[in-house]
Amino acid sequence: MHEVTATDIETYRRQGVVVIRQVLDADLLTQIGEGIDDNMASPSSWSNDYTVEGAGGRFFDDYVNWERIEQFKDAATTGALPHIAGALMGTHRPRFFHEHVLVKEPGTVTPTPWHHDDPYYGVDGMDNVSLWVPLDDVPEHVALRCVAGSHRLGRRFIPNRFIDDSPYVDAAAGFERFPSVDELESLGDIVSCTASPGDVVAFHFRTLHSAPGTEHHRSRRRVASFRYVGDDVRWTTRPWKTSPPFEPNGLKDGDVLDEQRFPLIAL
Repeated sequence: MHEVTATDIETYRRQGVVVIRQVLDADLLTQIGEGIDDNMASPSSWSNDYTVEGAGGRFFDDYVNWERIEQFKDAATTGALPHIAGALMGTHRPRFFHEHVLVKEPGTVTPTPWHHDDPYYGVDGMDNVSLWVPLDDVPEHVALRCVAGSHRLGRRFIPNRFIDDSPYVDAAAGFERFPSVDELESLGDIVSCTASPGDVVAFHFRTLHSAPGTEHHRSRRRVASFRYVGDDVRWTTRPWKTSPPFEPNGLKDGDVLDEQRFPLIAL
């Protein structure tokens, strides 16, 4: 199997996104696939269906089920994924933040709109990574798209709702309204992350990204994203309900995420 190289790490830190080819074995992919099946058969109260009414296909998502779905727990806390996360963040002690399942059935019109994940989360810090793990081939016309270098722009945007692309709030200190698509696409080169099972698309919480629907795609597009934080990440309060909607449970702004919901993994 491919290992994370110095080139992968440099690309990740410079671009905010890197595709690491054939780094996961078939057993791990089978395990994650079983977890997705279990998740879709028994979704949590935080699950969503973003399918446009009257349109074909289905866009399902759910997250933070690793404590009840053993396949996700094992994948997130042992083996290849935490090692990849640690290498990209430059830490021997990555902390697991949460997993996120995203499934688009064939013929799904609904795209994933342009956004960056950071404002949705109740954490701050630059040591972080999402490991986007596809279980199906992801060719160009359904691939994740990222704005290279956007994690280093120093700009943060008010999150929009996926269901209708409306902003969470009209204004917030330190955050801008989301730019138009034309402006957004002028911020950097667009990297199209074609991928196959066994690949990992790693991207930063502040990297701007989107994905098309599968209206003209004949296969499912199943993805599980495993998210990790590193040494400088701290709990923070946002001026909106976060996603996932984690409660503080005693955590205060500036605290390390030192509790069982966010397990520390010693590599």
